[in-house]
Amino acid sequence: MEFTLVKGDRFINESALHSYRCSDRGLLLPFISEYTWPEEVRSTLYFIGLLYCFLGVSIIADIFMGAIEKITSKTKKVYLTQSGKDDPDVIEVRVWSDTVANLTLMALGSSAPEILLSCIEVVGNNFNAGALGPGTIVGSAAFNLFVISAICVMCIPSGETRRIKDVKVFAITSVFSLVAYLWLLLILVAITPDVVDVWEALVTLLFFPLLVLLAWLAEKNFCGVKKTETAKQMELGNFEPGEGDKLVKDNQYFRNGHLDRDGLVRFIKEVKKYPGLTDEDAAVLAASKLVESQSHSRMWYRVGAVRTMTGGRKTQPQLSMKLKEVYNAMNEHPDAPTLGSVPTVKPHVNAVVDFHAASCAVMEDIGKFQVEINRTGRVDNIARVRVETLEGTATEGEDYVAINQIITFEPEEVSKMVEVEIVNDSQWEPDEEFYLRLSLLHEREDREGVQLGRISIMEIVILNDDEPGVLQFQRRGVLVKESIGTAYVPVVRKNGADGEVSVKWRTIDRTAINKKDFVGGEGVLTFKHTEVELNIEIPIIDDMSAEKDEHFEIELFDPEGGATLGPINRTAVTITNDDDFDTLLSKMMNLTNANMHQLQVHHETYKSQIKDALNVNGGDIENATALDYVLHFFTFGWKIIFALVPPPGFLGGWLCFFVALGAIGVLTAIIGDLAAIFGCLVGLQDAVTAITFVALGTSLPDTFASKTAAVQEKHADNAIGNVTGSNSVNVFLGLGLPWLIAAVYHSVNKTTFDVASGNLGFSVGLYTGLSVVCLGLIVLRRMLPYFGKAELGGPNVPKYLSGLFMISLWLIYVLLASLQTYGYF
Repeated sequence: MEFTLVKGDRFINESALHSYRCSDRGLLLPFISEYTWPEEVRSTLYFIGLLYCFLGVSIIADIFMGAIEKITSKTKKVYLTQSGKDDPDVIEVRVWSDTVANLTLMALGSSAPEILLSCIEVVGNNFNAGALGPGTIVGSAAFNLFVISAICVMCIPSGETRRIKDVKVFAITSVFSLVAYLWLLLILVAITPDVVDVWEALVTLLFFPLLVLLAWLAEKNFCGVKKTETAKQMELGNFEPGEGDKLVKDNQYFRNGHLDRDGLVRFIKEVKKYPGLTDEDAAVLAASKLVESQSHSRMWYRVGAVRTMTGGRKTQPQLSMKLKEVYNAMNEHPDAPTLGSVPTVKPHVNAVVDFHAASCAVMEDIGKFQVEINRTGRVDNIARVRVETLEGTATEGEDYVAINQIITFEPEEVSKMVEVEIVNDSQWEPDEEFYLRLSLLHEREDREGVQLGRISIMEIVILNDDEPGVLQFQRRGVLVKESIGTAYVPVVRKNGADGEVSVKWRTIDRTAINKKDFVGGEGVLTFKHTEVELNIEIPIIDDMSAEKDEHFEIELFDPEGGATLGPINRTAVTITNDDDFDTLLSKMMNLTNANMHQLQVHHETYKSQIKDALNVNGGDIENATALDYVLHFFTFGWKIIFALVPPPGFLGGWLCFFVALGAIGVLTAIIGDLAAIFGCLVGLQDAVTAITFVALGTSLPDTFASKTAAVQEKHADNAIGNVTGSNSVNVFLGLGLPWLIAAVYHSVNKTTFDVASGNLGFSVGLYTGLSVVCLGLIVLRRMLPYFGKAELGGPNVPKYLSGLFMISLWLIYVLLASLQTYGYF
């Protein structure tokens, strides 16, 4: 019996409430009747829901990735014997091969939504093929290969390149990515047109373990490459032949990414070269260096990308601008100590301009003389500074002619002379002084790439005699801290400054020993005409151990040029211990470990997982941006829901792995319904919705991850090397698994599993042809000097042309596949 509802004068059949337009397109949706809703409202709500669920699946995928990281982070110790050493060096390597991890668990982690969408669609359609799942897999592959590769090619900083390191692995995954889609064409069009048999689906699925096996053999150098002499070399896992020895011998701070006392001691020595840094700053820098020294997988970059998209806890330390300057200086020029305020730690980035000497003396009747201004550090740019006079006891106009001018250093020019004029009068006057000062220009473009050095103010003394002068130390003793880095011992020139003179110096060991406590020896100081003060620079060795005060001496001898030695021709330099280093190291270890704990990809406990979910930027409020707050607000609901998933710290990560996989499955089913109903409401075929909205939404985290990996990694493997492998896995698992399930079901029921080859076959064939062109371009980029002989980066014009060409391939694919779907050809 049918029932009717009366609404005014209208009779509405109850069945109509459940059979309105597009209501039958979802497996789970709609939850309530939308019969009376305007279609414009429905389509808008479904589109917003689709975007929101993309954020949700990204967040649960973040937790899923954390479980995978926990599973694949197991390590084993490898002992390396070293010549001349009794105890072997020990390094830790991952049990999981990078290639196997990338092509199995990590590929599953990044491709889980596409794979599960295809499986759910087949099961939800009574084991019949749908268009949304296969279309998403092919569309996602096209976006990954064309668009992500294009972004990675173009995002490399100007003049830099990135090459694929494991070429053999990349070659195998590239071949398999083509074979996968060629195989689809064969089974859909040639072997059994429009039907997939059990054996065809089984072969599709078995391609997956074959790919993993061949890629692993290639990684282990079993493919035509001469093996190393000892089998032990293979135990190094991630290291190439000889790389293990290099790792041990190199003076790295943190070997293999692990915090140890010796590494921290070396790091603190370097940090103490830079003034104004607290222990907390040093601990943040140490955590940054530890993160950098560890090998990172594509999964790590993907987790970082997802957390950036959702306002979550970052996977890298958040450095202030001041600490970034120090960190960049340590990375790019680690052996060059610098002095002064923080901006002076970048001599390799900026042109550093200062006076040759801190002071000079001239006769009153000299008239005009030259003062030298030097440029060090960067020399390939134009550097401009202002030089002007400042009054002292000498008066402008009466004793000297004022100066206010701009000095311009052309590229590669390292020295400039400024002419100074002294006014000679007939009256007797005592010695007087005034100053020359360097300053940066006010215009922003003139300040970029330029900074002042230590000697930015020079004293000029006007004398009443023309003697070459007396050379001596300024003081009989100098006290320096062990952590000072470099001791500066001033030598002064008195009673005259006429002409160029020089004096030799040498260090004399006392309780402090040369090469052990300081770096001494002999040298010569040369005073140019009018210069009256120079420094002897003695590097101090900070051995980071508690000890008594020590001292050494410096002696002046053999003056030349007419100068004589003064009474203070020898000075004592005392090195005093300024820290209880055991306490300092303990504190630094704790601070660094705390920072590293905050940067873990996975959570060990519910407490830390829920804390991260509740707080913006994982609780790091100080470094949270306004965008982090906005993203955290929109994703807060998902974070709270998925905080209930068991953390990866339980049962080695496996419990979290399966629970998170189930959550991804449920959410993927909802995404499939949202996409199907939205496409229906706006008039899009499922195949078009799949290759556009769904493929783009599931690929965005991979896009950001690849871009970050391209910029930060030395090689291109984690940027584009995994794209071909992921595309292959999508087909082998995303189609092989659901098709095998459906084919077996139909075989048991004596029916056939029909898969229409029309649109899917055209889409696969089109993508295969365009992917050959794209991969050919990548190979040419590696081989031709025009492109920089690298897959990523290189000269600007070829770099951007390559990127635009790859994006045009994706646009061609989307356009032609869409037109074919609507029957235009």
